[in-house]
Amino acid sequence: MKVLVIGKGGREHAIVKKASESRLVTKVFAAPGNEGMGDAAELVDLQETQIGELAGFAKKEEIALTIVGPEVPLMNGIANVFRKEGLAIFGPSQAAAQIEGSKQFAKDLMKKYSIPTAKYEVFENLSDAKRYVEKHGAPIVIKADGLAAGKGVVVAMTEKEALDCLHEFMEDKVFGEAGSAVVIEEYLEGEEFSLMAFVQEEKVYPMVIAQDHKRALEGDLGPNTGGMGAYSPVPQIPEAVVQHAIDTVLNPAAKALVQEEAAFTGILYAGLMLTKEGPKVIEFNARFGDPEAQAVLPRMKSDFIEVLLSVMKKEEVDIQWKKEAVVGVVLASAGYPGQYETGTDLGTLQDVPENAMIYHSGTRKAEGRYVTNGGRILTVSAEGETLEQARKIAYDAIRRIPANGVFYRKDIGHRAFIAAKK
Repeated sequence: MKVLVIGKGGREHAIVKKASESRLVTKVFAAPGNEGMGDAAELVDLQETQIGELAGFAKKEEIALTIVGPEVPLMNGIANVFRKEGLAIFGPSQAAAQIEGSKQFAKDLMKKYSIPTAKYEVFENLSDAKRYVEKHGAPIVIKADGLAAGKGVVVAMTEKEALDCLHEFMEDKVFGEAGSAVVIEEYLEGEEFSLMAFVQEEKVYPMVIAQDHKRALEGDLGPNTGGMGAYSPVPQIPEAVVQHAIDTVLNPAAKALVQEEAAFTGILYAGLMLTKEGPKVIEFNARFGDPEAQAVLPRMKSDFIEVLLSVMKKEEVDIQWKKEAVVGVVLASAGYPGQYETGTDLGTLQDVPENAMIYHSGTRKAEGRYVTNGGRILTVSAEGETLEQARKIAYDAIRRIPANGVFYRKDIGHRAFIAAKK
């Protein structure tokens, strides 16, 4: 069968690689993909937002399954269009994707169906939002209601920071209309983890968990980014907690969406905080996390495409996972998540160890060499018998990449090591 992967980042590269390893797959296409994916997929010159053209391509090429990586085409209804055309697609409908597309929709759903999350209020008026912050103080969490490429969340540790954030979101429109409404939440403390699952209506097939590093700088400091690295497993989160999260978050969320006539097909991602009261939802996403996909998918022993097809048919499937650990470290352009320059030379990227994998996100080729072409450039993921070994392999591989003008966090996985010493 032929498979089409929609998207162009590191997450999509991980999906492409996993799909290309399937015994069922003869060819993988990536639209638009990036030049770093060329070893595993044929690139298609169509943007992820060209929904009609993508459906036409899938028909012409007789694509048996399309997998959607990023959130924007899902919010734009790509799954609806493909299904209407009789094309098999793994991704939620436009209505179901609102669980990521609108923070207010997600919070209201959780409130209605008693899914544990932080207390919150929604504001469309700047003055009302400011009064709320002044009344409740800091720390406090402010989220742009709409999509902001993973950057529309500020954990404000001071009242001034919170008020400045409200002005940037609601008055300066740094995220456009995505910030015209904001969700203000109580600050949750605890250990954060990402729990993703393959979902078909009320059937939920959980994956192994990962932990993402959202902050730009070591020690979890600096601005929020799309993610600076991830690792799996997360030994400081007990298995009983994961099962509790499946029972109290994932299963009820899948059922709630069916009840709301927005049945979900695809990857349901729960960003969770393990608080003293148990796991609570920080956010839902309607697709694989990035960079979590680059840490979780390499651990999957089962045939990825076989799993997707079984899930879509609501068949029972026992997904097999490697016991080995994976650590993924993101290289980013200096200045990210703010202004950054492109065109920095990265060399040929050939001089990396065999047990390290490079997932391209913001690169392009120039005269046989790779150069930077985005904020997050690539993820170096490595597998090892332990987290410590995987981390060492990943950082050894990064040190072989000649790149001035890029940066990366040198402490990916640090919370697991701190927990192990306690």
